[in-house]
Amino acid sequence: MWLCNTIAGFNCITPRDQRALFINFLKNPKKKHDLASQLLNLMFDKSPQKPGSVLARKTCVLESFFTGNPKRLLQWFSFCGLEQGKGLRALSQFAFKNRDICWEELEWKGKHGQSPAMVATKPHYFLDLDVQRTVENFLDNVPEFWSSNEVSESVKDGDIFLIDRPFFVRYFKDLMYREDLSDVWDVIEEFLEEQPFSCLCEHLLISFEEKDLCYFVELLCKCLDPRIEFRCLDDLSRLFVVVLLKCGVYGSIDLMMLLNAVIGQGRQLLRLLRDEEAKESFEKVNEIVSKISAIPSDGNSLTPIFKNTCKMATVEVVKCLGLQSWVLYYRLSQECQAPESWESVFVYNQIGFRNSDKHALVDEDGLLTEEDYSGFDRIPSGRVKKKKKQKARRKRRRAYDTDDGNDDELLDFDFASQKLDYLSNTKSWLLSTDKYSSAWNSVDLPEHLHRLCLSKWMIWLFEK
Repeated sequence: MWLCNTIAGFNCITPRDQRALFINFLKNPKKKHDLASQLLNLMFDKSPQKPGSVLARKTCVLESFFTGNPKRLLQWFSFCGLEQGKGLRALSQFAFKNRDICWEELEWKGKHGQSPAMVATKPHYFLDLDVQRTVENFLDNVPEFWSSNEVSESVKDGDIFLIDRPFFVRYFKDLMYREDLSDVWDVIEEFLEEQPFSCLCEHLLISFEEKDLCYFVELLCKCLDPRIEFRCLDDLSRLFVVVLLKCGVYGSIDLMMLLNAVIGQGRQLLRLLRDEEAKESFEKVNEIVSKISAIPSDGNSLTPIFKNTCKMATVEVVKCLGLQSWVLYYRLSQECQAPESWESVFVYNQIGFRNSDKHALVDEDGLLTEEDYSGFDRIPSGRVKKKKKQKARRKRRRAYDTDDGNDDELLDFDFASQKLDYLSNTKSWLLSTDKYSSAWNSVDLPEHLHRLCLSKWMIWLFEK
C-alpha cells in the first residue's frame, strides 16, 4: 500500500506515458486480466459514456442480456414516475415509427388494446402497457428493434451498466481479448490519457500481486526521464523516482518496498512497530538501532556511517543510506525528549536555531496572557482576568487567615510548575535548515532532520 501511494504521487509521468504504461500491462499475454476488470469498473464510474459509445454500436448483445431475465428487463424498460425510462422510451419511439411491423406485439393490461392514433393523442395510455410481456414479444419477434437507432441512443450514456455491472465487465473483456476490438481499445487509451496518474494508481495498483507490481514498476522505469534531478528537501516522491532510475528493480519488489518505507514512511513505520502486536519486532529493532547508534563517537552526530563505498553497488549504498536515515529518525524519536537534547543535536551539527515565540510567557505589558493557559483545562478560564483582584484579596486574607493564604499560594505555585512543564514539552525552534521559516517541535523534528539528512546524502551520492 505504501509503495502504491508513493507511485501515485509521481508528478513526472506524462499523459502519453501513463497511457502506454497501462496499455503495455493490459496487453501482456502472461498477465491475468484482473487489471482489465478494475479498469472497466473505473471507466463505468468515471466515464460511462465512453464504453457506452461502444455498446451503442454493439446493441445486439442486449438480446442475450434481457432474455430470460425479467429483473433486468423491468429495471430498464420501466417508468420513472409518470415519465418513461430510457429503455421504454426507446421501445415506444420504435413502435410508433415502425407500427406496421410491431404494433401488434404490444401487450396491454386492459381488456382491449390501444390503437396508435389513440396513444398518440393520449400518451398516458402507455401506462397500461404490460412491459414484461411486450419486451418478451420483441425479443422473440422483432429483432430489428435490438439494432435500432432508438436502442443505441438509449444506452450510449452508459446508465445501463448500473443494472448488472459484472455482465458488462465480462462482455467488454471479451471484446478486448477475444475479438480484439479496436473500438474498445481506442476508448480505453483515451480514458487512460485523460485520467490523473494518481487516480489510476490508487484504483488499479491496489489489486496487484507483488510480481505484477514488480513488472509494473519495471515498465514505469522505462517511462521516467533519466535527466530528472532531485533538489527539493520535501519532495520525497521525486527522490524515490531518482532512486528507481539509479537502482532499477532487479526482478524483485522487496528492495523497492524497503527503500520506500525507510525513505518516505518513517513515521508510519515507527507507529507500526509500536503496535501491540509488533512488540517482539519492536524490541529487536530497538536492539539493532542501539548497536548502530553506538558506532559514532558522539550520539548527536547526523553523519552517515559507512566506508568503502567505491566498492559497493549504487543500490547497496542507497539501501545503506536509507536504513541509516530511518535509524536516525527512530533514535531521535526515542531519545530526544527534553529541549536540551535537541539543542545539543543542533549545536553539534552546526544547525543554527532560535527559540520560537509561539509560547511566549509574557505579553507586551509583561503579564501572562489568557491564551497561555489553554493547555490546562483544570484551571478556570476566568482566573487570568481576575489575577489582580485575587492578589488583593489574598493580601486582605493574610491579615485574618494565614493558613488560607498559604493554600492559595501553593495553588499558584503548582499551576506555575504545570505551566513550565507544558512549555518545556511543547517548545519549538526556528532552524537554519529552512532559513528560519517554520517552527519545529519535538514531534516534527525527527522527520524534518531525517528528510534533511537523507536528501543531502542522496544528492552527495548521485552527484559524486
